[in-house]
Amino acid sequence: MPAHELRPDDVAAQMQRVLYEVKKVVVGQDQFLERVLIAMLAQGHLLVEGVPGLAKTQTVKTLALVLRGQFKRIQFTPDLVPADLIGTRIFNQKTGEFSTSLGPVFTNLLLADEINRAPAKVQSALLEVMQERQVTIAGETHRVAQPFLVMATQNPIETEGTYPLPEAQVDRFMMKVVVGYPSEEEEFVIVERVIGEWPDVAPVLGADELAGLQRACRRSFVEPSLIQYAVKLVAATRKPAQHGLAELAPQIAFGCSPRASIHLIEGARALALLRGRDYVLPEDVSELVPDVLRHRLVLSYQALAEGVSADDLIATLLRKIRPPATPLASRGSFAAPASAGNGASVPMQ
Repeated sequence: MPAHELRPDDVAAQMQRVLYEVKKVVVGQDQFLERVLIAMLAQGHLLVEGVPGLAKTQTVKTLALVLRGQFKRIQFTPDLVPADLIGTRIFNQKTGEFSTSLGPVFTNLLLADEINRAPAKVQSALLEVMQERQVTIAGETHRVAQPFLVMATQNPIETEGTYPLPEAQVDRFMMKVVVGYPSEEEEFVIVERVIGEWPDVAPVLGADELAGLQRACRRSFVEPSLIQYAVKLVAATRKPAQHGLAELAPQIAFGCSPRASIHLIEGARALALLRGRDYVLPEDVSELVPDVLRHRLVLSYQALAEGVSADDLIATLLRKIRPPATPLASRGSFAAPASAGNGASVPMQ
């Protein structure tokens, strides 16, 4: 079905099928899986942080099977070089000519496993491909497959042999999701499933079908007041005092970039679509604020010394800056979105 003919219920149903197949393997982690689906629909990249053994890698591998797309995994280690990721030029002695050998980033779903185990020069090799969906090798530009999604994992409890991600690299991730331990009931099911017969996972979507869902996501309506809300939240991380949050100023060294505002709205559209709507509500934006902002806030030494986390600051931010009143009860209550292009709210009929 063409993207312009897809209804919100159709998109939600297809993503539920994807989720059903993934949950044959992955137990629990509902919020994490929802964020994975949001990243897929919004064409964003995902940074996943959690201790070892929480099925981070297994989730991405299972997702690749469900999507019938190309999947490649890079195990980041200290001895990697950028050419191991993007490719390089190789000299053929028989022909006397150079040829280009493309690296593993040329795929649909790329798993960057333990990305903080490689030095910054290797991590930075992903900058161009994550932003531009292309790689330049020896002056030649090569486009990667579409859709293209990077999911990176990192371990928060090990410091020896790890390298913090550069701010420019971190900012390219749409969300950072923190994965916690399962409950005792979930862990019981995990053990039963692992020691038993491994379930068969059926492919649900192809790359072209996923691209159609992504186009449908971009057509979801966002009321201008919600964009203003997202921008105000992000602006408050840069100049807290101007937004009545002077107590946060000593604890934030650098606020979030405009990518945070963009990703808040793009993620909210995807979340609304997962819930069967083609319009965004305030709670769609508010729910994603911690995941979109937590890795973009650069804390000051004072905050680190006092044990204040990015999530603590974001919680204060959400308490102070309240979302607008529900802008619409149904899509049919509004005129065409084009009438809101001047930044004014669309009046109720």
